[in-house]
Parts: sequence; C-alpha cells; structure tokens
Amino acid sequence: MTRMRIPNSRALPPAIFLTFAIFTTNLALQAKDPPPDVCALLPVGQLAKVLGQPFGPPAKTTAPAAAQDHVTGTDCIYQTGAGLPRKLLFRIYLDPSPAVAKDTLNQLSAYFGPNTTVTGNWDNAYLDARHAIHVQKGKVRYYLDIDPIGTDTAKAEKQLKALATQVAAQL
Repeated sequence: MTRMRIPNSRALPPAIFLTFAIFTTNLALQAKDPPPDVCALLPVGQLAKVLGQPFGPPAKTTAPAAAQDHVTGTDCIYQTGAGLPRKLLFRIYLDPSPAVAKDTLNQLSAYFGPNTTVTGNWDNAYLDARHAIHVQKGKVRYYLDIDPIGTDTAKAEKQLKALATQVAAQL
C-alpha cells in the first residue's frame, strides 16, 4: 500500500494569500473607470480611420439620466469635417456598480428593440433597431450612433462594433 504525502502545513497560508492576491488582481484588471475626459476614449483620429472620413473635435454635453434615480452621463458629439455630412454620438455613463449598469442596459433594451446581441471584449452589448450599439463593461455603459447610418447598414454596424471594441479595450 502506498502512503499519501501530506503537504507541509506551513506552506498553506502563503499559498492561500497568493491565490487570493492573484484572484483579486485579476478582477481589478477586468474593468476600470474611464478617464476624467471620457471623450478621450474615442479620439478623432480613430473615427477617421474606422469611418473613412475626417471628424472635428467632439462637442461635450451632459447626457440625460435614463430614469429619475439614475446617473447623468456625458455626450461626445462628433461632426464630419468634410465629405458626407455625418454625426456620431458617443454617450457614456458611469453607474454605481456593474449590477446597476447591467440592469439599466437590460431595462433600456426594451425601448430600442428588436435587438441583436453582440459579442466582444465587454460584459453585454447589443445592436438596436436603428443599428446603434449599446455596451456595458463593468460599471460603464456607453452608446455609439452614426447619423445618417447610410445604405450599407452591415458596414456601419461593423464600424460601430470596431469603435465600441476600442473603447472597451481602455476600460
């Protein structure tokens, strides 16, 4: 009969500590708060690269709260500098917790349907009936909408997903 070796009990506390440290560090790296200037998450150069035309700097305003007891957000409104006149709205909210952000995104989805789920480097996202993208990552929710969308909606959706992915990578 073979004997089972019992590990050194002195090694157990450091192993538990390391496991906890690795786990909590990993959680902290999953999502972080946006920078003070949230419009910086979507630089004009990236818009030009992804959308294929130049945009001017964003006009920054306060976005309305989704409901009376919800937070207000920030609207970053970009206008084309040349070519086809277009506007891109980047709306972003910092909710009190990931659970609140997820609940709010889910509640609002009923107003924008029918929706199509979009996978990516975020927690939840969908394209709405107008082809805008709504994203939740951690306690951050954001929305990207191009007006006019144009006749090639599949291309516009792909472009919006690319922009949403770039924003999510910074959170």
